[in-house]
Amino acid sequence: MSDKKEFMFGFGMTSGAGFALLAFIGLALAGCPKYNVYSAKMTGEAELAQATQNKQIIVQQAQAEKEAEILKAQGTAEANKIIGSSLQGNEAYLRWLWVNKLDAGQNGKTVVYVPTDGMVPQLETSRIGSSKN
Repeated sequence: MSDKKEFMFGFGMTSGAGFALLAFIGLALAGCPKYNVYSAKMTGEAELAQATQNKQIIVQQAQAEKEAEILKAQGTAEANKIIGSSLQGNEAYLRWLWVNKLDAGQNGKTVVYVPTDGMVPQLETSRIGSSKN
């Protein structure tokens, strides 16, 4: 009879464990759709947070580029003022600089500078054609 009790006790434990396993599987299957919804919700929120952060980064980069361009333009404007004020009243220097620039970049070509007075060339035509007899 003790064998019968052990068998019944063992069967009871086995059936109880089987029942517990079936109950766990049933709960897990019942929870799967809810977990999928929860998982999709959390994934969506994470993607939204990432997109928002990426947008903020782009805005900050554009703002930094704008500020850099403004600073560059201000520097150029200040340099132009300094150069402009230093060149006032220096007609001879500007003319010399212009002639040198004409001569420097011609790749072997000859540049002839004809001095002008009010954009009219100064030509000495009186010496041309006159002969000393």
